[in-house]
Amino acid sequence: MAKYLVIVESPAKVKTIHKFLGTNYSVVASNGHVRDLPKSKMGIDTANDYEPQYITIRGKGDILANLRKEVKKADKIYLATDPDREGEAISWHLYFALKLQDKKVYRITFNEITKKAVKESLKNAREINMNLVNAQQARRVLDRVVGYRISPLLWAKVKRGLSAGRVQSVALRIICDREDEINAFIPKEYWTLDADFAIKGEKKPLTAKFYGMADTKMEITDKEEAEKIEKAVSKEKPVIQEIKKGERTKKAPLPFTTSTLQQEASKALNFSTQKTMRLAQQLYEGVELKGNGTVALITYLRTDSTRVSDEAAESAKQFIKESYGEEYVAQGLTVKKSGNKIQDAHEAIRPTDINRLPSDLKEVIGRDLYRLYQLIWRRFTASQMEAAKYETTNVKIDCGQYRFTVAASKVIFDGFMSVYTEADEKKEEKNTLLKALDEDSVLSLSSIDKKQHFTQPPAHYTEASLVRALEELGIGRPSTYAPTITTILARRYIIKENKNLYVTEMGEVVNNMMKEAFPSIVDVNFTANMESLLDAVEEGSVDWKVIIRNFYPDLDEAVTQAEKELQEVEIADEVTDVICENCGRNMVIKYGPHGKFLACPGFPECRNTKTFLEKIGVPCPKCGKDIVIRKTQKGRRYYGCENNPECDFMVWQKPSGKNCPKCGMSLLEKGNKLVCMDEACGYMEDCN
Repeated sequence: MAKYLVIVESPAKVKTIHKFLGTNYSVVASNGHVRDLPKSKMGIDTANDYEPQYITIRGKGDILANLRKEVKKADKIYLATDPDREGEAISWHLYFALKLQDKKVYRITFNEITKKAVKESLKNAREINMNLVNAQQARRVLDRVVGYRISPLLWAKVKRGLSAGRVQSVALRIICDREDEINAFIPKEYWTLDADFAIKGEKKPLTAKFYGMADTKMEITDKEEAEKIEKAVSKEKPVIQEIKKGERTKKAPLPFTTSTLQQEASKALNFSTQKTMRLAQQLYEGVELKGNGTVALITYLRTDSTRVSDEAAESAKQFIKESYGEEYVAQGLTVKKSGNKIQDAHEAIRPTDINRLPSDLKEVIGRDLYRLYQLIWRRFTASQMEAAKYETTNVKIDCGQYRFTVAASKVIFDGFMSVYTEADEKKEEKNTLLKALDEDSVLSLSSIDKKQHFTQPPAHYTEASLVRALEELGIGRPSTYAPTITTILARRYIIKENKNLYVTEMGEVVNNMMKEAFPSIVDVNFTANMESLLDAVEEGSVDWKVIIRNFYPDLDEAVTQAEKELQEVEIADEVTDVICENCGRNMVIKYGPHGKFLACPGFPECRNTKTFLEKIGVPCPKCGKDIVIRKTQKGRRYYGCENNPECDFMVWQKPSGKNCPKCGMSLLEKGNKLVCMDEACGYMEDCN
């Protein structure tokens, strides 16, 4: 009897796939990568056309020995690692590590771990795709040379243990640039006017928003203008100028890609990107279901495709028809338009079986797995449903030369919204009073509510919005978003507070150094172009070594130049006037993982350290003592009184030492302006 060997990546898949294939097949796991570049050195032979020097990963010797035993017993070997570039590379490494050159070796891929998909993959077995392998090799080599050439410079300049990376350094720069925008943002005053109109015969008033003149939208910039409009409107009789009814549709969302799943899980479930990917991996590999063994619940989780197989679409159509009705089945599906290349052999992330309802699994798979599965199930089901339809009403009310408007909408067919709405979706305004209105309705002005507002700075990045920005800019790929964010959090270049990402002092230092010494590495366009070149390798139109040959000499020159410059500006420990109470020496300022701290120069004999409170040379406006730079528990910088907790003064922007000539409050530095810390005052002046 013929004996076939199937090698997968994860041990979690072994039992399930063996159950599908039967006794003629042995299924074993490689436990991920078996070969990689060495950790102790760069491992790229720059003198020999950048040839990678792969070695067996430490701890994988026993696994490879067991795999070799299985290989000897097999007539055919099927390499069934994950269906992406990295999976293709793992298969290629297995081919050489197991010396399979004289064996019958086939590459198989499946997008979901179901009996049909696995059996189908055997029928469509192929050779290893070297274009995919080379695209992964190029990425790995680029990341390695950047990390291994630049990281030592960070150690010399700042401290050991820091790192630079081709994608992580750009992600850090994107966050730093947003912080700069926020810090330089100058709020602008504006006012809104909401008018309450009494309708003859109705008890409740109708609230309308100020629009402007009849055909021109107006911005109200100050209180005087708001009062002038209020006074003019109060003298006029309101007249309904137009009531316009219409209909609009809202298209169903596309099924999840890796990026959109990470974004929505962050917004709806408050999951980090890392947690989302870990849970999605479990759902893909399978969970134990009583009476069914291990069952895979979703398709492959690393994808940038929104395509759905014909079979899955047909199954969804049938389910929606039976559960919701024929009218809910989508007649024409939304197609994603994108200039970016997508791996269309993949599908979108979807349930392996739409008939496996989340409610049936709630008590079986654990709370977090259930919530993520429910999100994926709802999104996929909604993507195969008809658009929602709204009846809209827009009313224009004129008071002399000024116009107010009120708009409302009512759902007349819920369509996909019967299953799914996005986490940040705004609720539609409902206004039952509009039913009672016609163009002959008699109105009278009851009151006007005028409110002062200030424009808001751009929002801090969250994990969700950073993933979206990386995707839109073409930085990294689906599999890189989570590890990139995890790395810059672990290095404490950024910290997370209430979902928002903030740059730490360490992050600022590293980003400024990278911009100064390696501007192309942290250039968004350069990095996006590199991703396009890697895609071209995958397509077979570019030789992967050409990318490295063009990239490395420039990097080498930049590193050599930076080494000279950094040696010239190497910063010695700054001596302070703080005396070490243990040995009497003057303490010095050092950098640690959380920023600056005071340490005794007598180390290791004296190990005394203290918190470093850096004075900015400005007195506290509340008590007169010095203002110092402080940090929140997670490392975000702010300015507070050295006399804390007795004095509670604190601000996020740096106080200038000047007071506002208008109200007497402190002026804060924002970009090239000094701005009153009291927003309502609104005073600002140029920095000298």
